Amino acid sequence: MKRFYKDVAVVPGETGFELQLDGRPVRTPARAALALPNARLAEAIADEWRAQGDMIDPRSMPFTGLANGAIDQIAPNRESFAADIARYGESDLLCYRAEGPTELIAREAAAWDPLLDWARGRYDVAFRVTQGIIPVEQPAETLERLGGAVAVFDPFTLAGLSTLVTLSGSLVCGLAIVEGGYDGDMVWTASEIDEAWEVEKWGEDAEAAARSARRKEEFAMAVAFCGMTRA
Repeated sequence: MKRFYKDVAVVPGETGFELQLDGRPVRTPARAALALPNARLAEAIADEWRAQGDMIDPRSMPFTGLANGAIDQIAPNRESFAADIARYGESDLLCYRAEGPTELIAREAAAWDPLLDWARGRYDVAFRVTQGIIPVEQPAETLERLGGAVAVFDPFTLAGLSTLVTLSGSLVCGLAIVEGGYDGDMVWTASEIDEAWEVEKWGEDAEAAARSARRKEEFAMAVAFCGMTRA
C-alpha cells in the first residue's frame, strides 16, 4: 500500500491513547479504533508509522500487528484466549529433558532449573520433570494456578505473551519475562538449547539459520511489546 499520510500523532481519547494520521484515527482491520493502554506503547507504534517510506510495509510494523490482534481478536475472547495460552503449561518445554548425552542434560539443567525454581516460588506450584518425550501429567493445582496467573492479563499483554510462549514452547519462559523480569535474550537462549546442540553437532544450512534469526527477532519484539504494555 502506498503511503497516504504525512503527520502521525498520538491523542488521548476515551478508550486510551489513539493514533491519528493527518488528524484521522487509525483503524484496525476490524475497523476498531487503534487505541493503546499507555502513551509509551502508543508512541512506539506511532514511530512505526512514521518510519514508513513511500510504501507501507506491515512486516516492518510488529507492534502495530500485535496491537491489532489484541483489539480485534483477543479483547472479544479474552478468557478463552488466556486459557489457550495457559494450556502450554500441560507440556512445558522445561519439563521434558534429554535422555543423553550427559553434556546436553547438564546444559538443560543449568538453564531450565532456575526458571522452574522461579515459577515454583512465584506461584507456589510443583512440576513433574521427565526425560524423553513420553507425556507427563502436571499436578492439577499447578495448572490451575498458572492458568489463574495468565487469566488476569489484559489483551495487549496476552498478545505479546502468546508470541513468547508459542515460540519458546514454554509457558514458564513467557511468564518469567512478563512477571519475573527475566532478560529476553537469556530466556530465548535457554529455550533454544536443544536446537543449538543440534547445530553444534551437525551444522546448520542457510535456510535454517535465516528461519532461526526471524524467530529470535519476533521473540525480541514480543519481549519489548510486553514491557511496554505493562509500563
